[in-house]
Amino acid sequence: MLNRRFLRIKVMQALYSFFAVEKGNAKDFEKEMFKSLDKISDLYFYILALIKDIHHVAMVMIDENKNKRLPSKEDLSPNMKFADNILLVSMANSKELNTQLEKRKLSWQSDFDVVRKLFNEIRNGDAYKTYMASPTLSAKEDKDFVIELITKHLSENQVLASLLEEKNIYWADDAFVAFNSVIRTIEDFSADFKTLPLLKDEKDDLEFMSLLFNKTILYKQEFETLIDKHTKNWELERIANMDMLLMEMALAEILHIPNVPVKASLNEYIDISKEYSTPNSKTFVNGVLDKIIAELKRDNKINKAGRGLKES
Repeated sequence: MLNRRFLRIKVMQALYSFFAVEKGNAKDFEKEMFKSLDKISDLYFYILALIKDIHHVAMVMIDENKNKRLPSKEDLSPNMKFADNILLVSMANSKELNTQLEKRKLSWQSDFDVVRKLFNEIRNGDAYKTYMASPTLSAKEDKDFVIELITKHLSENQVLASLLEEKNIYWADDAFVAFNSVIRTIEDFSADFKTLPLLKDEKDDLEFMSLLFNKTILYKQEFETLIDKHTKNWELERIANMDMLLMEMALAEILHIPNVPVKASLNEYIDISKEYSTPNSKTFVNGVLDKIIAELKRDNKINKAGRGLKES
């Protein structure tokens, strides 16, 4: 679910906080970094719980309408297409999902009014009306509609975004990746609903994050000297803090994480600089790192392990 770029960003955030605090304890910040990662899992399951409860609200409202004092013909014989949605029914019956929600103590019960409002918005939307009017009955159509429900009504809903931020300080920044992970889970649905693991290779990914975090701290002074050497027209104090941090992380990865290609590391940090630093950072970071990498290769200081990773 979570790609390496996202893991690098999590490390970057942890390092930025660590270097901002005098005499901070690296172990505490590393622990907090992994805690923030685990909270993405909670958010992923919380969004799945929301979708599950929106479906539950639809079922509740069907029963309420049937039990009106004077129910209409439509109340007594409702369109059951959304209620019978193959994916949503499988989610409702998923022991795995229900176990995770219970284990993590995640529930929308205290915010059930929000769930009702969201369902009413969905029900009044064009996508829902088109879906309900369609005579087609297929798993693909059911999946496509739930994905449309997420993209049009949930992922960019400001009320929902504010509520998630109130629930957990980590969730504001992580909502995009959590919603994408939910969509990928739905796309993978075939017969039985199954959740996805947070990390593709948990042991390898966590080791990557730990190495990157600790090696950047351990060799910070060495990296600063190297960067200073290749930025003679700049004083280190004039270089944006985020640019310095990203270059230091790139060097830690290139020099001390042997199973990642140099080109991959370089491209990742250039892309991250576009999103998290100044408008000119991409060109600056690229130029400085290019010169440093050329020197490191010349001096045979880059040692990569694995097929296709050896630097020439």
